[in-house]
Amino acid sequence: MNTTTAAAQADVTVATIRRWCRYGAVTATKHAGRWAIDAASLAHRIALSKLRTRKPRPVVYSVETMTAIGGSEWQRYGKHRVYLNDWAELAGLEITRYNSGNIQFALWQGERISNAQASKILSSIDKIWFDAATGKIHCRYGWSESRVASRDEVWNAITSGVRTAIDAL
Repeated sequence: MNTTTAAAQADVTVATIRRWCRYGAVTATKHAGRWAIDAASLAHRIALSKLRTRKPRPVVYSVETMTAIGGSEWQRYGKHRVYLNDWAELAGLEITRYNSGNIQFALWQGERISNAQASKILSSIDKIWFDAATGKIHCRYGWSESRVASRDEVWNAITSGVRTAIDAL
């Protein structure tokens, strides 16, 4: 069978089939500059591809998962919450500090930023908590906003960081 037929059967591009042929993922020989692909070998490769594709697990927000990623559980006044005090790390803000507590070095999602902008990112969000009654993550915005990242960008980075941390469990 040729590369076009194999690509249609495997539901991949012709370039992918050629790559499989070059690297030995399927049994194939070249005749007059064209690949002749073994049908049984291609069927085996297609079966392997189907085995490896996993459906992503749904992210389950619960008290247990939130405490497992570093949250602090709190129950009072009829409320059951888990506070995420280390939200900056989940958002991708890496900070090193001097002994005095001042910021020494800051990275926002892998990029170097000024210490003042890191401080503004830290003060753009006051609290992050998971409410067990609603099953949602909530935040209280702070009083400042950075030029590097808006409050909404910081919030989106936090939620994606929480999802990745839960997926890593």
